[in-house]
Amino acid sequence: MSYEFQITRRVEFFETDLAGIMHFSNFFRFMEAAEHAFFRSLGFSVTRSHNGLALCLPRVHAECDYAVPLCFDDEVQIRLLVERKGRRSLTYQFRFSRLNASGPVEVARGRLTVASVKRQADGTMKAVLLPKVIADKIQQAPAQVLGDGASAKANSSSFRDGSRRQRPKHPTRPPSRNGHLSTA
Repeated sequence: MSYEFQITRRVEFFETDLAGIMHFSNFFRFMEAAEHAFFRSLGFSVTRSHNGLALCLPRVHAECDYAVPLCFDDEVQIRLLVERKGRRSLTYQFRFSRLNASGPVEVARGRLTVASVKRQADGTMKAVLLPKVIADKIQQAPAQVLGDGASAKANSSSFRDGSRRQRPKHPTRPPSRNGHLSTA
């Protein structure tokens, strides 16, 4: 059974913005690449009907907190941890570390939740149990491995200077009468 996987990538020029920093959206692409490699390492694919499994794993939640920028030609290690294995979903924690001569520096943390669904004849999707053959090969990472990145502390971020930023758990503005957030 497996709960951890890592890959190493180099930031390519086309992945950077005009400031020479890796565009934030590419962290999500790196998370997806790590997830796909994780499934391949287990002998599976995330594409449906591979190996006879009618499986779709759409994303139902994605987030990423950034602490230090990555730039062109930086080598980055993406570490995937299975934070939660539910009956019908998986939540992955991702830790991004820039590799350099003085040792790895954590630059970002991300989280993806995917649902196990089956496409219905009418094109809709219905949540289904993770196929047993997959569920048997994946386990949830132990709490000590997840450390302070576990969902219980998911509302804070560390930055290079060691300070911590608290994200609000709820909207800071009260909803208006129509249920939308007020812009006032």
